[in-house]
Amino acid sequence: MHPSLDAIRLVAFDLDGTLIDSVPDLAAALDATLEAHDLAPAGEARVRDWVGNGSRKLVERALAFALGRDPDASALDAALEDFLGRYAEAPCRRTRVYSGVKEALEALAERDLILCVITNKPQAFIAPILATLGLDRYFDATLGGDSLSEKKPHPMPLWHLATHFDVAPSSCLMVGDSRHDIEAGRRAGFRTLAVPYGYNHGEPVAASAPDGLVESLGELV
Repeated sequence: MHPSLDAIRLVAFDLDGTLIDSVPDLAAALDATLEAHDLAPAGEARVRDWVGNGSRKLVERALAFALGRDPDASALDAALEDFLGRYAEAPCRRTRVYSGVKEALEALAERDLILCVITNKPQAFIAPILATLGLDRYFDATLGGDSLSEKKPHPMPLWHLATHFDVAPSSCLMVGDSRHDIEAGRRAGFRTLAVPYGYNHGEPVAASAPDGLVESLGELV
C-alpha cells in the first residue's frame, strides 16, 4: 500500500475532480440555464475552473461571467433553482469514473478501511451518481455541501465523520483535487493526499503542499 495510508483507518474522498469527472453534465445543465435566461453559454473549459465551492457559487460565477458583473440575489436564486432542476434531470449522462478509482476503492475496502465521500455538491445528487457509476457499495458515509452548517474548506465535515466513526483525525486521510480539500484536511488534523487531474481553479494542486501526491488513485494499491 501507498505510504500515505500508513496507520490510516478512515479515508475521506472528494467527489468531483477526484473520483469522477462530472464537468460535462454540470456544464450542460449550466449552459442550458444560461441560455434559458438569454445569456451566452460558458462551455466546459470555463466550468472546469469554476467547480469546487458548491452549486450556488458555480452559478454565481457563471452569471458574473455572462453578465459582466455580479448578479443580484434574486437573479442568482432564480438561476440556481433552474440549474439544480436541470442537473437533477441528468446528473450522470456523461460523467465518468477516473482511471484507477475502482481498483483503489476495492483494495481499500478489502482492508476494512472506513471510506467516506465529503463533497461540496448538494447531498441529493450524491447517492444517485454513486449508484449509477457502481461506486455506492464502497462508502460507509457521504456528506454534501448542504449536509452541515459548514462545507470545505471548513474542517467541520471532516471532524463530523471522524467523530461519528470514533477515529482520531491523525488516523484519517483526506483525498482531493483542490486547495479546498487540502486546506480542510490540514485544518482538521487529517493527513492529505492530492491528485493533479481534477479541478483547482486553474492552479496546480501541488502548490497547496499536500502531504502526498499521486497521478492516479490506482497508485494506492
